[in-house]
Amino acid sequence: MLTIGEAARQVKMSASALRDWERLGLVTPQRTPSRYRLYSPADVKLLKHAVYLNRVRGLNAPAIIELLKRRGLLSSAKKSAHGSGAAAGLGPLLRQARTQRGKSLDHVARATNISVGFLSNLERSQASASVGTLRRLADYFQLNVLDFFDQSGSQPLVRPKQRKRLDAGPGVRMELLAWGNTVMEPHLFRVAPGKGSGGAYAHEGEEFLYLLNGELEIALAGETYRMMPGDSLYFESSTPHQWSNPGNKETLILWVNTPPTF
Repeated sequence: MLTIGEAARQVKMSASALRDWERLGLVTPQRTPSRYRLYSPADVKLLKHAVYLNRVRGLNAPAIIELLKRRGLLSSAKKSAHGSGAAAGLGPLLRQARTQRGKSLDHVARATNISVGFLSNLERSQASASVGTLRRLADYFQLNVLDFFDQSGSQPLVRPKQRKRLDAGPGVRMELLAWGNTVMEPHLFRVAPGKGSGGAYAHEGEEFLYLLNGELEIALAGETYRMMPGDSLYFESSTPHQWSNPGNKETLILWVNTPPTF
């Protein structure tokens, strides 16, 4: 049996990342009477496989869990933060992520440059965060915005009524079009007139946009593009980008990130 530090060295990741994966249900180490974690050889083998799927295949934790369950390598009884045994919605998930790390509202608010009051309202599901704010929170908690969706019930065919939805500030809705064992992260973005990302953000990966309806103005690498229906755009996600709907009707965008790091 290995301590968390020894297991982390064997799988070449940080101890804090191992704790995060434990919270998502990827592995459940044994505990000593003093509550120290102990990892078995089987735990380490599973973690090494998960690290490969993350670093080579580009899968995030929920996608890894879904794939390992399909392969019979992970018990379906283990629930991720999005499983049926967990509280649903962005607010409870943010609060869970914060309290599990032992951080105060004030600490997280200062680290992510948002107000304590607004963060409190988010956790109580009394407000919705812009895409830019969601990205900052995801970066702080070492998650992806994708992790804020309920990704249970993966299936190959997704009907419109079955899409996973996430409000990203007033007038912006993200609809997830596929989830589970994916190397792409496809969304349908609905953006009301005058609304947008709420600031610039960047992350790993690459992005493809296809404008279905309305207009979109996106600032990218010091240049601003005005997209019309039928226009498409491709760029590296590490380039800070900020966008908004400059028109007078709803903008509808097919937006694909790869790998699922948004």
